[in-house]
Amino acid sequence: MSRYVTRERVHIDRIATAWAIKRFVDPSATFVFVQRERDPAALDATPFDMRGGELSHRDGKVTFEVLLEKHGLLSGAMARMAEIIHAVDTQEDGAPESKGVRAVFDGIRDGLATDVERLDAGFKICDALYAYCGGR
Repeated sequence: MSRYVTRERVHIDRIATAWAIKRFVDPSATFVFVQRERDPAALDATPFDMRGGELSHRDGKVTFEVLLEKHGLLSGAMARMAEIIHAVDTQEDGAPESKGVRAVFDGIRDGLATDVERLDAGFKICDALYAYCGGR
């Protein structure tokens, strides 16, 4: 079982990245949430969307896109989903769905008490978004 670590109070990029890890990369993955200041090198886990981690924003891409590229998953429905995740996370224009998707993920972040609850709710939304984008 692989452990992954990210910053607490997860939002769309970290939720979608965890979803893609669990669904397509490492079904046995578990997730740990830490304060922003925590040094990921001191943890026995693969960091994502944290400073110093391989899986993080890079070259204008959000972490979700970086993960998909690394694992050869950035095509079809996942590419369309990545456009939406990117637009929401960067607050750039692009995907027409981004404002509604952002509102849903803001509600998940602000309305749920723990990151485990946020992942659970967010994974359901990611499943629905993936289906909307043509994934099966």
